[in-house]
Amino acid sequence: MNPIFVYGTLKRGGRYHSYLAGQQFLTTACTIAGHTLYQPADYPAMVLDDTDRKGVTGEVWQVNAACLQALDQLEGVHEHLYARKPVKLVPPHAELTVESYFYLRPVTGHPHLGSTWP
Repeated sequence: MNPIFVYGTLKRGGRYHSYLAGQQFLTTACTIAGHTLYQPADYPAMVLDDTDRKGVTGEVWQVNAACLQALDQLEGVHEHLYARKPVKLVPPHAELTVESYFYLRPVTGHPHLGSTWP
């Protein structure tokens, strides 16, 4: 099982939440500072940002290998739209080892969302 941090359309109530059907919700959480969201299209994009002081809010899910493969495809990992990388969470979830999807394209000119989407 793989813990994954989701912050946008995969969250409960999100357009693509059905990808997490049959997986285990663990908790809501927030990344450490240095992460922020932009909106390059009708979805959010998490990027590293040295000026951020809040982090990004989202949910942690325990997913199986088949689900993780489907998420990688949805997020365009092979097309280099997103990369799945480790992300650190703030207490009380700092001990969790999780990964999340980081946007790889430029965000210049796109709306800055801050810590939460929608």
